Amino acid sequence: MLAVLALVITLVVVLGRSNPLATPRCTITAPPDSPGLPTTWTLSPEQADSAATIAGVGRRLGMPDRAVTVALATAIQESGLANLRGGDRDSLGLFQQRPSQGWGSTDEILDPVYASTAFYSALVQVPGWAGMDVTAAAQRVQRSGYPEAYADHEPEARLMAVALLGQAPAAWTCSDLPATPPADPSGTAVADLAARELGTRRLSGEQPEQTGWALATWLVAHGERLGLDSVTYDGRTWTVASGAWTPTGPADGRLALRRIGQP
Repeated sequence: MLAVLALVITLVVVLGRSNPLATPRCTITAPPDSPGLPTTWTLSPEQADSAATIAGVGRRLGMPDRAVTVALATAIQESGLANLRGGDRDSLGLFQQRPSQGWGSTDEILDPVYASTAFYSALVQVPGWAGMDVTAAAQRVQRSGYPEAYADHEPEARLMAVALLGQAPAAWTCSDLPATPPADPSGTAVADLAARELGTRRLSGEQPEQTGWALATWLVAHGERLGLDSVTYDGRTWTVASGAWTPTGPADGRLALRRIGQP
């Protein structure tokens, strides 16, 4: 009898959780009438976090949309958007950059902000890069043995860029993230990361539409790392509990966020 009771209690606890066996994931949905883009694309929170950094650094540097697409396609091919601690010979990080080839020290290359900055800096040194296809532009920077592979990832890279640059409102969601307090509960942790990646600490209040959605999407993509409970922009709110954007108020162009455990 006690064993049966314990089993019932266990089932109640497990079933009371939100999708206890679900895998955390992020999904990007293409805007209507978007030829050449996949309808949806799904990636892990780790990949989403990396993509947000790459796009965020691109915004800070004032890079054109095309550069962000090239950078994302390159990182997908080189590392699967994972900050790898190894690779071919001495290759490291998101872009598999090599210390022996002058990309920086091991510690520098394993810093995604540094690695993304280094990639963009090399890309803009390529004459005519903006008029090249993804494969040609990426190859001039990377010198890969498989240059044709970069083009395979252009559709999903472009979809990620569209969302992270604020051109597709509420297109990026992350669901089934662990609703646990952030590892760094500091009140400045989110602003510090934004300053490093985006070049701004202002993540609240009124924002122009495209900027507001770019910041809101960047926050959701970093949601697991930052321990976010909710992000609101222009009357729509994403929550870690729902994993979706829902209408919650008037379209007022205001951005707000809350971290798990905050009042």
